[in-house]
Amino acid sequence: MTDLVERLVPDELWVLFRRVVPPTEVIRPQGGGRRRAGDRACLAAIIFVATSGCTWRQLPPAFGPAWPTVYRRFAQWSRDRVWARLHRVILDELGARGALDWSRCAIDSVSVRAAKGGH
Repeated sequence: MTDLVERLVPDELWVLFRRVVPPTEVIRPQGGGRRRAGDRACLAAIIFVATSGCTWRQLPPAFGPAWPTVYRRFAQWSRDRVWARLHRVILDELGARGALDWSRCAIDSVSVRAAKGGH
């Protein structure tokens, strides 16, 4: 595994991610085909795209999987709500360690629908 992947997805994050990503069953009725790209390499590439601002097509080949593969995996995990579950697991883990500081938090009032009438 490349140093880049290990840097973007440290072992601790990988353990948490494996708890929330659904198992994948590769079915190839015709047989053959390429071996499925690793989830850890795809996760590292997704993190790179999200944090660097590059487009999917600009994804460096150093990650291993090609950009269409990484994008498909991102889309599938989005449909499976993996990101929301991962966010919750990370918050739970940090909370258990006492590493969350709730004295500073923001609530976006735009995302809360205003009730008509009343208070």
